Amino acid sequence: MSEIIQILILGLALGGVIALMGSGLSLVFGVMRIVNLAHPALIIAGAYITYWGFKLWGIDPLLMLPIATLVMAGIGLILYKLMFEREAKSAKYSEMTVLLTFSLAMMAEGLMGGFFTNTQRVTSPDYATDSFFIGDIFIPKGQLYAGVVSLVIIAALSLFLKYSRLGYAIRATTQNREAAELLGVNVKFVCAMSFAIGIGLAGAAGALVSFVFSFFPAKQWEWIAMLMSVVVLGGMGSILGTVVGALLLSVVAAFVGTWIGATWSTMTFFLALFVILLLRPQGLFGERPEVV
Repeated sequence: MSEIIQILILGLALGGVIALMGSGLSLVFGVMRIVNLAHPALIIAGAYITYWGFKLWGIDPLLMLPIATLVMAGIGLILYKLMFEREAKSAKYSEMTVLLTFSLAMMAEGLMGGFFTNTQRVTSPDYATDSFFIGDIFIPKGQLYAGVVSLVIIAALSLFLKYSRLGYAIRATTQNREAAELLGVNVKFVCAMSFAIGIGLAGAAGALVSFVFSFFPAKQWEWIAMLMSVVVLGGMGSILGTVVGALLLSVVAAFVGTWIGATWSTMTFFLALFVILLLRPQGLFGERPEVV
């Protein structure tokens, strides 16, 4: 019984981090229908910002989190203006963004590889290797802190979307872009801010990832399948669905990794993506597409 509780705790802690990693991807798709394949690369960029802050100046990764968030949000705003704003009304916008973000992911990986090499990195604050003990059960402090902070950030995002003026506009644009525009919503501004927030969330996730996982530029290709599994399971564009999908798949992967083998743990996400797309492509909280 204690083994099951132990696995469940570890799965839930990592699930919180994965939920934050996927929340920005889900938000951006929900508002603008951008399938951002570069999202994991931008998470790694946030992890590098945090790593060098810790390495050069000894700043705790949790204190670097707002810095990484703001820097990546600024980068996101620039990327949106340069790459995505002009073609937003195109009928094939989503398909185009797949190619654009794929090329962006390749460029980001090349730049980070050129500057930082493909050496695996990890920040190492004291709590990253320490644990709480409750009888025979241990709770890694790093994973616990990262999971709790991730869920707090997602909760703050949900409150922002529900109660702020910009949040109203974002939700209106998500539901019906044309109707929102007719009602006076500045859709261009909303899209730019949403993209910046989504990439800012990638920066926040990168700060937490930096002491939970080891990372290097090419790691993004492993993460994209994991994040797409989470987002598709929850329903593309649903923040709640992303959280539920991340927690569910992380717990399942934890049990698979412990009882079958670590190699099969990652395979859980690939298999889940395959099954979801076959049986319920709209996900748990997504809307079934209308048949014309």
